[in-house]
Amino acid sequence: MQRSHRSKSLKNRLKIILLVLMVITTIALTVIARPIAHLTLTAWSDRDDRQPLPLGTVDDASHLNQTQVTIKQVNSQPGVTEVILQSVLRDALRQGKKVAIAGSRHTMGGHTLYAKGISLAMLHFNRMQFNPVTKILTVQSGAKWSDVIPYLNERGYSVAVMQSNNDFSVGGTMSANAHGWQHNSSPFASTVKGFRLMLASGKIVECSRQENSELFSLVLGGYGLFGIILDVDLRVVPNETYIAERFVIKSENYIDTYRQRVDGATNIGMAYGRLSVAPESFLQEAILTTYRQIPQPATIVSLEKQPDSGLPRTVFRSSIGSDYGKSLRWQLEKIVGGEAGNRVMRNQILNRSSTLFENRHQTETEILHEYFIPPESLEAFLEKCRAIIPQSEGDLLNVTVRNVHQDNDSFLRYADGEVFGLVMLFHQQRTPEGEAKMQVMTQKLIEAALAVGGRYYLPYRLHATPEQFRRAYPQAAKFFALKRKYDPDGIFQNYFYLKYGN
Repeated sequence: MQRSHRSKSLKNRLKIILLVLMVITTIALTVIARPIAHLTLTAWSDRDDRQPLPLGTVDDASHLNQTQVTIKQVNSQPGVTEVILQSVLRDALRQGKKVAIAGSRHTMGGHTLYAKGISLAMLHFNRMQFNPVTKILTVQSGAKWSDVIPYLNERGYSVAVMQSNNDFSVGGTMSANAHGWQHNSSPFASTVKGFRLMLASGKIVECSRQENSELFSLVLGGYGLFGIILDVDLRVVPNETYIAERFVIKSENYIDTYRQRVDGATNIGMAYGRLSVAPESFLQEAILTTYRQIPQPATIVSLEKQPDSGLPRTVFRSSIGSDYGKSLRWQLEKIVGGEAGNRVMRNQILNRSSTLFENRHQTETEILHEYFIPPESLEAFLEKCRAIIPQSEGDLLNVTVRNVHQDNDSFLRYADGEVFGLVMLFHQQRTPEGEAKMQVMTQKLIEAALAVGGRYYLPYRLHATPEQFRRAYPQAAKFFALKRKYDPDGIFQNYFYLKYGN
């Protein structure tokens, strides 16, 4: 009897153990299966079905501004290019045509476009020369940063301030007065020593803080409205070796953590933040990434081309229209995201293309916003965003946080003091309905930024009302009056000027 009882007891225990193992296995398979299925479906549907533009038309990074133009390719021919450009301007005046200047066309509001105008395609105007004594790079305005960074890298130097990607042109960066992950720095204008500018009359002038200083200020952040930037003298910095460190924090603690981890350190080379777009922690959690300088022998590290596909892209694309995808991505970013603990060179960080995560569908696009917020108002602005974006059904894919110091150089400046730039990426359909929804939400977000003493960035969709634009940039009236002074015939035009300048 006892032996039989023990046998039954043992069988019952084995059944319980097997049952527990089955439950654990089922849960484990479920936990693993869902993300695998989700990412597999994303990868399968991530096809490129974009259609080429019709001949004689161009667009910008919005994929919403298809425009018929006459394209004039500008090549780098010493002693010849300037004469050709002067001829183009004379012909434009005689024929009553307008001229829009274009590099990589990464703006989103038609800043490089004018219907039936002449589009100066500058990307082949790209020669450069470095002076190792003065540490000044002289580069033509059509050069892309993907050309500049390897050139400087071979000489042990790097760009002082630029956007976080390399596929913009130098002239485009100047015209938008961009900024980046170079913390506690003023915008790009602060690194410009001087440049040569061709006015609408064809006259070439030297512009610097000492010579033609008014034009110097107007052109930096002037969106191509004052002339053709020919070449620019840039201050550069030594290439450095960093080790990345990451801190997961509450958004309400972002500024305090930044002060401690970045301002409180003397060896930080670059820094940026990222905010959660996952529904369970929407704009309430953040990751602060710092790049701490480490001693390293002066060696030249080759810049390898990044792969154009892979798991990071799939994880990012899987968040479109999916709360689950957004949550999965945020959890992965907190656990394994970024370069924490890795050694990386400054030029390796800067030499990255924005196309790695781009939308490749014909019927969809992604639109950038950026809002410049005083540090003491950051959480108040985020609180407004937590209401506006869900109520507007905005599909927010990413928010990057970048610190910017006061701009003392550009006329149409966005940083009168220290601000934190929140770069937001939204997904939208390329339909009138999608555009209308985006416009309404954008105007609400601009109003929220203005209410806390902030501003919005100008290179993106022209959704701000003229009244909002004037409130954000009270110097705009004088800016446009000076545009008419230097270009009385209105040769240089674009959609930005048509909406806000006339």
